[in-house]
Amino acid sequence: MKLLRVGTAGLERPALLDAEGTLRDLSGIVPDIDGALLADDAALGRIRSAAEAGELPALDAAGLRVGPPLARIGKVVCIGLNYHDHARETGAEPPAEPVIFFKAADTVVGPNDTVLVPRGSVKTDWEVELAVVIGRTARYLESGEEALAHVAGYAVAHDVSEREFQIERGGTWDKGKNCETFNPLGPWLVTADEVPDPQNLSLKLWVNGELKQDGTTAEQIFPVAEVVRYVSQFMTLYPGDVINTGTPAGVALGQPEPKPFLRAGDVVELEIEGLGRQRQEFKDA
Repeated sequence: MKLLRVGTAGLERPALLDAEGTLRDLSGIVPDIDGALLADDAALGRIRSAAEAGELPALDAAGLRVGPPLARIGKVVCIGLNYHDHARETGAEPPAEPVIFFKAADTVVGPNDTVLVPRGSVKTDWEVELAVVIGRTARYLESGEEALAHVAGYAVAHDVSEREFQIERGGTWDKGKNCETFNPLGPWLVTADEVPDPQNLSLKLWVNGELKQDGTTAEQIFPVAEVVRYVSQFMTLYPGDVINTGTPAGVALGQPEPKPFLRAGDVVELEIEGLGRQRQEFKDA
């Protein structure tokens, strides 16, 4: 299933995109798309049954904002330097274990919402990423197979980053990762049954129409199953938590000087195979 949330920011309603591309209203069946829903097999079953029976009313998608596909996110766990090609382009050694940092849940915005370039920023960068959405509480998972059984689905994430704040201002990476609007998510939460192999997905990102990133999740140093298993050794993952799994080569940081960091007026588009497409215009904060 392709689950999403549509409407004005803060007032989104749950919806489903059916196989014919028609937007369907879920508000008569479930109150929202969130961790509680993802952990409720009976509720998910009701959605499937209603969709298959053709019982869901159509929504007019014209002019309708698409919000983040997940409400009330608990935490956004991020994995850094998780692609072989990205490590090479930035001159970094591939990590021996996954690099973990966090984004606050309030950085999450809709896939087509405006992204704000922070005040004083000169190095705002782009990163297309595969987001993993947790569907079952995960503690101390023992295998990759067990880890994948705890995944509810997948989405497109844009891990917008301010490299000066992240790298040159001391401390941890978090100050360059948590600026307002720095995590567009969606358009859809695609349930795991529609993604049989998360290590076989293409990722692409364009800036002002120019292709910048053209990668594949096959390049991940730590695959999705290992990322989920590993993270569960250090923290409990709950339904509705999100893991951003890293970005392939092609970011501004890895380009020759002068590096083409983002400015107000730039337009970024990104997509992951089968998971949908995003488009953001950048404006000054």
